[in-house]
Amino acid sequence: MIRTLTTIPLIAALAFTLCACATAPETASERRSLVRQADYTVEQFLEADPSMQTFFDNAVGWAVFPTVGKGAVGVGGAYGKGVLYQGGEVVGYCDLSQGSIGFQLGGQSYSEIIFFRNDQAISAFKSGTVKLSAQASAVAAASGASADADYSEGVAIFTMASGGLMFEASVGGQGFDYRPASMFDDDE
Repeated sequence: MIRTLTTIPLIAALAFTLCACATAPETASERRSLVRQADYTVEQFLEADPSMQTFFDNAVGWAVFPTVGKGAVGVGGAYGKGVLYQGGEVVGYCDLSQGSIGFQLGGQSYSEIIFFRNDQAISAFKSGTVKLSAQASAVAAASGASADADYSEGVAIFTMASGGLMFEASVGGQGFDYRPASMFDDDE
């Protein structure tokens, strides 16, 4: 019973934190900074695995999350802001949130890129109907790792660890929110 009582505030705090996050950076300079970070993240992934260029060349679009922070003590959560590219151009801003329950402890940060194979997959992402299940797997960016990677339900996911240590055997999924770049007037 006591464990349940201490878990409830953690769940409430996690839910508040994830809901309080806004999808797009508020100012034009913050949006430009996020795009620079996303472009740098792409460079880092390609440096780690040059064969990943095939995904960039053939995908309809991709979402880049330069930094996703993840932490857990039994109940966990993750959050990161990202940029959505279509046809190689920035078309909007997105965020990733994840909640999980299970045996997990620690914290880490990582970068993530999600590739969209076709128009249906990127349209589902934009509409907010893409939710990655616990069974969705990501390929860790490393030399040649993308050679055997493939799409599942129209998406392919790659991650690169940034730092931290986390022990996890949890159940949870990622959800996304998207705002088109056309919503913002980038004159400051």
